[in-house]
Amino acid sequence: MDPNPTEARRRPSLPWWLPLVPLLWSRMARGALPFGSSPHRVFPDVLSEQQLLEAEDMTLSLLQDRGPGPLSLPPDLPDLRPECRELLLDFAHSSAELTRCVVRSARPVRLCQTCYPLFQQVASKMDNISRAVGNNSESQSCAKSLLMADRMQIVVILSEFFNTTWQEANCANCLTNNSENLSNSTEHFLTLFNQTLTCFEHNLQGSSHSLLPPKNYSEVCKNCHAAYKSLSSLYNEMQKMNDLEKKAEPGTHLCIDVEDAMNITRKLWSRTFNCSVPCSDTVPVIAVSVFILFLPVVFYLSSFLHSEQKKRKLILPKRLKSSTSFANIQENSN
Repeated sequence: MDPNPTEARRRPSLPWWLPLVPLLWSRMARGALPFGSSPHRVFPDVLSEQQLLEAEDMTLSLLQDRGPGPLSLPPDLPDLRPECRELLLDFAHSSAELTRCVVRSARPVRLCQTCYPLFQQVASKMDNISRAVGNNSESQSCAKSLLMADRMQIVVILSEFFNTTWQEANCANCLTNNSENLSNSTEHFLTLFNQTLTCFEHNLQGSSHSLLPPKNYSEVCKNCHAAYKSLSSLYNEMQKMNDLEKKAEPGTHLCIDVEDAMNITRKLWSRTFNCSVPCSDTVPVIAVSVFILFLPVVFYLSSFLHSEQKKRKLILPKRLKSSTSFANIQENSN
């Protein structure tokens, strides 16, 4: 409301041409209006330059302070209620904080472990807008004006973007059931990951002052083998548990934070440091390999022996036996 009602009532009564008088007078004094045939300024000594500037400033102030008139906006212009605007501002602040956190945690990926409180906050603000608290008309009008009043539906689009990003990152696999804290397995993995990176850094600093060539990472491979093996084993166990818990959802992954951390560690271990993990089951692997290599030899040897036995057991036909016996009888008679 206007703090001075008397002045508010007095403003509409001013004639519409009154603010134009100082402006017209100043322009006449400057010779800007085509009165008279002389091209020079009219009334050069009536007003000074400073007075002309003050007259123009007063004119602009009068034009700005005009009361409601024919050019003012209609009183029934659609606008948000105060409670609806407060809900919108709360969602805007929460969305801005979440967007800032997501961008800052993009590389290396720390999205789920850093931004999950802000995501819960944005989801809560969206619930406050969308649901009708107490089923009253004010809350329903807020949901309608903020979510369904235009074709773009900016609030809905922004909320769906956050939900899609959260689902594609599989952040629920890093959190507890109520999504309020990180799970125990995730915290254990991140602890081992930090220990492994610390081991890499410590051994790199130690080998930089030695007589070894700069690309010889034998100390890293030797001293950090246990840490890397523990981290890799825990990651494999987490993958197995995730597959067992979500058999009905093919292609499920661990959360992006865990996957990105493991990818970084494996690239450093295999490509940068050129380390290799020796196989613990060397004897069984060698035995199976030798057995597979000797299978063709055993096959051909057994086939050869089997064919020789068949030749030895060859039985002569009966007709041949009778002819030989007849020849023996003739020889005996002679």
